[in-house]
Parts: sequence; C-alpha cells; structure tokens
Amino acid sequence: MITIYHNARCSKSRATCELVSTTYNTTNEPVEVVEYLKIPLTVDQLKALHAQLGGPLRDMMRTNESEYAELALDADGVTDDQLYEAIARHPILLQRPIVVRNGRAVIGRPPENVAALFD
Repeated sequence: MITIYHNARCSKSRATCELVSTTYNTTNEPVEVVEYLKIPLTVDQLKALHAQLGGPLRDMMRTNESEYAELALDADGVTDDQLYEAIARHPILLQRPIVVRNGRAVIGRPPENVAALFD
C-alpha cells in the first residue's frame, strides 16, 4: 500500500501523485490518497509519520505558513509535543506531499524525491 498525504491545491503534491501513479508504481500497488486538510491527522498518526520520515520534526512542517509565526512555534523551548499538537490543530502546517511505502516515508519536494521509495 502506498499512502500519499496530499493537498489538491498544491502543484508539487499534484505532480507527486501523478509520478507515483504513472511512473514509479509499476507493480500497481494500491494507492490511498489522504487529503489531510479535510481529515487532519491525529497526534499519534503524526508521530508515526515522523518516525517513518526520520530527521528533525520541523522538516515535516511548513515553517513559512502564517500559522507557524502566529503560534510562535519558532520560540525557544517549544517542545515536540507542542509541535505535534499544532500540526494536528492546524494541518496546513504539515509539509506536502508526503508519500509512505513499506514503512518508509519521503517528502515529495521536489516530486522526484519519491523515487527513493521504489528502489
């Protein structure tokens, strides 16, 4: 199963969905597209996704969104738990798209990054 956390308004997200379905998914694995702005992820789901991505938590966040500044998420002392809560409450803060396959995840920025999941 391939899961794509997708924002239909994002050109990179649309391009990643297209690459997965037309180029990388040569074995026709089932694909689940999750429109996370309509159905936000829970804190537990975000933690699991972060574990699959690896790296710093802020890498899976859109730090240029106005909500990031308004919530002062760049302030000293902000904990990972606070960041997870912020993403759960404000899903626009989740980086997009994120593709998950076989227990690993990558951010599709640029869309070609997802090729690493199909090696």
